Parts: sequence; C-alpha cells; structure tokens
Amino acid sequence: MTTAALTPVPTSAAPILSRHLLDGWRGQLGWSLGIAAVIGMYLPLFPSLQSPELSKLIASLPAELVNALGFDQIASGAGYTQATFFGLLGFVLAVIASISWGAAFIAGTEETGRLELILAHAVGRAQYALESAAALIVKVLALGAVAFLLILAINTPVELGLSATNLLAVTLAWSGLGLLSGTAALAVGAVTGRRSWAIGAGAGVAVLGYGLDAVGGSNEDLTWLANLSPYHWAFGNAPLADGFDWGGLGLLWGFSAVLIGVASSVLSRRDILG
Repeated sequence: MTTAALTPVPTSAAPILSRHLLDGWRGQLGWSLGIAAVIGMYLPLFPSLQSPELSKLIASLPAELVNALGFDQIASGAGYTQATFFGLLGFVLAVIASISWGAAFIAGTEETGRLELILAHAVGRAQYALESAAALIVKVLALGAVAFLLILAINTPVELGLSATNLLAVTLAWSGLGLLSGTAALAVGAVTGRRSWAIGAGAGVAVLGYGLDAVGGSNEDLTWLANLSPYHWAFGNAPLADGFDWGGLGLLWGFSAVLIGVASSVLSRRDILG
C-alpha cells in the first residue's frame, strides 16, 4: 500500500475539499509563481514595444496569423495583455494546471488505490466527486485571483490603461476556460478511472477550442466554427476591452457544471474495484 493511501481523511465538514487543498498547496504555489513570472516578464514590455517598427512588422505578417494570435489589437494595453497573457501563455498555464488537478482528483487517486480507501471511510461517492470539483474550482479561481491582482498592480506603472471591471471580466472568462478543460479531465477520469484518458480529454478540449477559433477567424465562411469554440466563448467578444460577455461566461461555466454532474453520477454507479 502506498504512503498516499495511508494519508488520513480530514474530519471537517468538507473533508475531501480540505484534503485536496492541503495536499496541493505546493503545486498551487508553483503555478501561481509561474503566472507571476509570465506577467512580470511580458506586460512591463508594453511601453517599449509601441513603435512604428512593431506596427510594420505586424503588418508584414499573414493576416490569418495576426488574427489567430490576437496581434491585430496589440497596440492597445487591452490588446497586448490579451495577446501575450490571457490568450496565449496564461491560457496554456491555466489549462495545464486545471487538467493536472482534474485528472489527479479522481482517476489519479483510483490508480494509486487511495480512492478505494477513502470511500471505505464513510465518504460517499457523489460527495467525493462534488468536493473534488469544488477543490478544482477553488484552485482555478485562486490562480485567477493571482493574475487579477498582479495585473491590476502593474496596470498604471506600465501604462496598460486597463479597466478594473474589464480585467475582472476577462479573468473570470480565463478561469472558466481553464476550468472547462479541468472538469473534462475530472469527468473522463470518473468514467474510465484512467489518468491518461483524463489528461487526453482535458487537452483535447483546449486544443480543439483553440483550433476552432483560429480556423473560424481565418475565413468569414467558417465563422460558425468559432462559435463552437470554448476559446471563442471566453475571448471572442473581447471582455478585456469591452467588459463582461455573460453569454460566453454562461457557456463556459454551464458546461463545466454539466461535466461535474457527469462525474458525480458516473462515479456513484461505476465499479471502481473491477
């Protein structure tokens, strides 16, 4: 039996939620530092990049590539922040972190044998799934809070000119986009009990969403593809520039809620001993 399997379950009102958060604080700190590093590395460069040379360089690139990367609005603080952090490196970090947590919480614990031990100690299957989902939401929102506070702190010094309300809007969209991949990993982990399948499902949601948005934005006849993309739901209406897109947020967080329901329902019925 592994050392992890011997870890006692807390006796609090939400024991699984507490355990996931306590066991994962080092990883949470690491992901937070990664987000801080990306923000600190790229956003302070904004004032120095506002030059005719950069405009000429962007104009020389293929229009499809410029649109896919979001470089068409890079001359503004909102466009630059979206292109360099929320829509690119920050997106990658949020998705990888969320998938790693979602895959570990059910499939990972089942593969190590820890899930069987926990369920034998008066913890219901639905309770385990729902508290695991709650832990995933808390951890993703914590990363969002780090990003929001750091960008807000440097907003004036680096002349980004961002609205705090719009920054909150895009942070919730970014968090919802990451969460969707994480809940996909959680649900597939509950269905299969395989961490590799869970990771593949979460990554598939992220890659497919980004690809559909890129292809849909490259041709007016294919815009319907972008409308199917979670990436487009998050950023298609430019929340950092224009404020809350409630429809997009509803789709992101609504589909995550559905996937959480799937995880809870399936884990309640599946034979994890087989």
